[in-house]
Amino acid sequence: MHKITILLITLAINGMALAPLYADGGGGGGGGNRNSRLEPFQQLIDDEDYRGAISELEKALVEAPEDADLLNLLAYSYRKSMRFDVALDYYRKALQIDPEHRGANEYLGELYLQMDRLDLALKRLEVLDKDCFFGCEEFDELEEAIETYRSQNSS
Repeated sequence: MHKITILLITLAINGMALAPLYADGGGGGGGGNRNSRLEPFQQLIDDEDYRGAISELEKALVEAPEDADLLNLLAYSYRKSMRFDVALDYYRKALQIDPEHRGANEYLGELYLQMDRLDLALKRLEVLDKDCFFGCEEFDELEEAIETYRSQNSS
């Protein structure tokens, strides 16, 4: 009984310590709560103004070239503009800075599906599975995208 109580207290303390990370969206991830710092860029993306988002994100990266959140959103905008080669480079750069960046891992997996690279998308899902111990939206969304891909590509 004593060990269970200690475990529950430890989980509760860890959950409280992590709460600030998720209150602002968890680092530019695949949706959910938003980081107010990223809101202007996210609004352009929501409006499907990818050209505008790319322009503004590139300006922001001059000031913060190692910002994985900005790189992730820039890669996303390029992917949605069908510029897969450029998107791939920016996702890779974001993941060099923050290998566990949930949004970049999810979106890179989705890019791999668009490139018919299921094997590489599954590797991104594995990364998210390890990082999202109690589950997360990015894992769920990539898993769903993989299931859709498989159903559309099965012969």
